[in-house]
Amino acid sequence: MVSAEAPTRSHEPYQVRVEEYKSFRRDGYLVVRGLVAPEEAREWADFTDDMMAGRRAMPGLPSPPDDATDAERRQFYDRIHMPHRTCEVAERFLLHPRIVDVLEALIGPDILGLQTMLFFKQPGQGGQGFHQDTYYIPTQPDTLIGAWMAIDPADEENGCLWMTPGSQHEPIYPDCDGVTQQGDTILSDIEAVKSVSHPDVELNTLAQVALQYEVEVPIVAEPGDVVFFGGHVFHRSHRNRSDRPRRAFVSHYCNARSRIAWDHGSNKAHYEGADANGATNHRHILARGSTHLPYAQPKFGTLCAANAPEIYGERIDDNRVKSMMGDSAGFMVLVPHVDVEHDH
Repeated sequence: MVSAEAPTRSHEPYQVRVEEYKSFRRDGYLVVRGLVAPEEAREWADFTDDMMAGRRAMPGLPSPPDDATDAERRQFYDRIHMPHRTCEVAERFLLHPRIVDVLEALIGPDILGLQTMLFFKQPGQGGQGFHQDTYYIPTQPDTLIGAWMAIDPADEENGCLWMTPGSQHEPIYPDCDGVTQQGDTILSDIEAVKSVSHPDVELNTLAQVALQYEVEVPIVAEPGDVVFFGGHVFHRSHRNRSDRPRRAFVSHYCNARSRIAWDHGSNKAHYEGADANGATNHRHILARGSTHLPYAQPKFGTLCAANAPEIYGERIDDNRVKSMMGDSAGFMVLVPHVDVEHDH
């Protein structure tokens, strides 16, 4: 009988440098150049080209009509929400080991994959005004982070991301127009906003807060570059004014020990199995580490902590309880308990 080969890691690990870690804490975002190989990013470019041409379909979504012109096909799609639940390619990029390596250093060690979006942003298609991602996806404790991967070269002309450094220290502003019930309303003097994400800064009143910052940075990116940004950071993008596409694949994650009372859409089936307070952790994939909370398995079998804990699971050397003790040099260090009976 031939035994099955043990699964192995598919990519060279990425180790976050101290300066990168400090940059993320200082600015609220981090750009990692070339994190994903350009030829991997090209897979998404080919996939979306095939979708617009009608050669390939995303399950559950319509395709352009057979008699559509090339221009009509290019404008048929704007963005697709949660493709990882129906598309193997999207699941694979949500759980890309090098992306999760960075997440492990920034918010880990335990990482839960929550959400994906595929942006087409063809010439002429609009951007998204100032917003904070935690406004839409709450986590408790608050550990949300986004990972935005460029599929095409992105610049100011074709509608790149713009980040507001330092705005990660802002609270989440609640709205007054019923879009969401999120927001740090526990703060006594916080003001409600309206029309969040609208590109018009006169209508989107969050812009009044965001534009008080002196610096807003355009994130010029090449295919395979990944932008990591916290859920409180003010960010936006503008209309694609070029004759080139600006496609991107975006994923959101949180620490796997955070409680999630969110799922995309209002379908009641999404909330089946939720706890008494509506937590939906069981719908989201454990990408790295471990957790005491429920989690989902990847539908298409992409290797991650959920199905390959021997590769991507617990990072601690053992599960023994540890205590802070003085070493021979007088420094306090973590020392595992020798006997199990001392663990109580």
